[in-house]
Amino acid sequence: MTLLNPFSLRAVCTLCFLALTATAQSKPNFIVIFCDDMGYADIGPFGAEGYATPHLDRMAREGMVFTDFHVGYAVCSPSRAAILTGCYPKRISVNGNFGPNSNTGLHTDEWTIADVLKQVGYATACFGKWHLGHLPQFLPTSQGFDTFYGVPYSHDMWELHPENGTRYNFPILPLYEGTTVIKKQLTPDDQKLHTQKLTQRTVEFIEKNKDNPFFVYLPHPMPHVPLYTSEEFTDASQHSEYGDVIAEIDWSVGEILDALDENGIRDKTLVVFTSDNGPWLRYGDHGGSAGPLREGKGTFFEGGYRVPGIMTWPGSIKSGVANEHFASTIDLLPTFAQLAGAELPEDRPVDGVDIQFLFDGKPKEENDRAFFHYSGQRLSAVRQGKWKLVFPGSYRVWSGGGGGLPGHGSELRGVPLSLFDLDSDVGETHNLVDQHPTVVRRLQKLAAGARETLGDGPDNPGPEVRPLGGR
Repeated sequence: MTLLNPFSLRAVCTLCFLALTATAQSKPNFIVIFCDDMGYADIGPFGAEGYATPHLDRMAREGMVFTDFHVGYAVCSPSRAAILTGCYPKRISVNGNFGPNSNTGLHTDEWTIADVLKQVGYATACFGKWHLGHLPQFLPTSQGFDTFYGVPYSHDMWELHPENGTRYNFPILPLYEGTTVIKKQLTPDDQKLHTQKLTQRTVEFIEKNKDNPFFVYLPHPMPHVPLYTSEEFTDASQHSEYGDVIAEIDWSVGEILDALDENGIRDKTLVVFTSDNGPWLRYGDHGGSAGPLREGKGTFFEGGYRVPGIMTWPGSIKSGVANEHFASTIDLLPTFAQLAGAELPEDRPVDGVDIQFLFDGKPKEENDRAFFHYSGQRLSAVRQGKWKLVFPGSYRVWSGGGGGLPGHGSELRGVPLSLFDLDSDVGETHNLVDQHPTVVRRLQKLAAGARETLGDGPDNPGPEVRPLGGR
């Protein structure tokens, strides 16, 4: 047996260290900026009017705009469950919003993006609004995140809820560091600093982990009502309080991109900017805009599910392209896993797909992928290619008010079985159900398959639906 002398042993150890370092550095970083209630037309690259978003415009020029980007659900908690797990919310039993009095949350057996990436050495952080269960066992540090700083649920779920004359009996709103409450009761002045402090935490995390692969999930509490900005951005847009909030979010994006540039890791980092659902139209000028899309948050129309999407990764994602392919937030987990060389769990289905094939910006092609819209536990619509079939149901339309307060009236509207060609009618105004019976039958067959596995309604949960945590 030949023994290595100390110098040879040191050389071998050095080579091993360099190999491990090279492997770590070859893994891309991931940053997901996830706004709250930002509408499809609320930023410059998607047609915002009355205020500027120069940093998001820059991100779009240097990256790719996704014009047909969808969330897993059109309200907060289910949408967050979808982006983190790569699954339809129905599959993981997150059918509605959690609140301050909830005893349930996202099951800790689920694999989040953070869980998947930690397998291969990533540092992980969540800064912002969690809203997947506020009890200690459901907080981010139990769901794969090393670090959490933020609020456990929506920042309107507090005793100063913005609806006049409505008592929700919400408690005070706390601020968390990990699982520790570091401030028991946030005030309006505290909320004004949300965007700045979350941005600062993100920049600090980037600087600390610049030499190692990392994943940052930045779910901004804004522009969900009530609207707050720091003093520097009050009246910054010269348009409205809503415009001021968007201006501060845009500033935040610029700070993050600059931090990547300054630390020399911009070309190693995939940055995603999107929203959790469409605009909350009931709040009038304190809500956003869905632009050409029909309706907004809480509905199964495009205004609820289709959101602005921008991705940038210099040298790996083609720049200056408006990608018209369908894609979804549920696609991020499988895409990140593939890029990082991480294994997905084999004991459960993941509904998203790896979308790296879109990064080269090739022209749109028809595809046979189906996407299912569940409103609560009901299957409300199915999408395939340009076709969307909406099943009979109802949705509520509110009279939007000004000043952050809703109007006093609402209307429950019904919708019949409807077929829309989204390529020619993105506003879902022309029902083609009678003109294309073959398409209708095909989509109905796809829907029947979804009902067999995911169910349809509270009495039919579906054999492939996994349990909620806390039951």
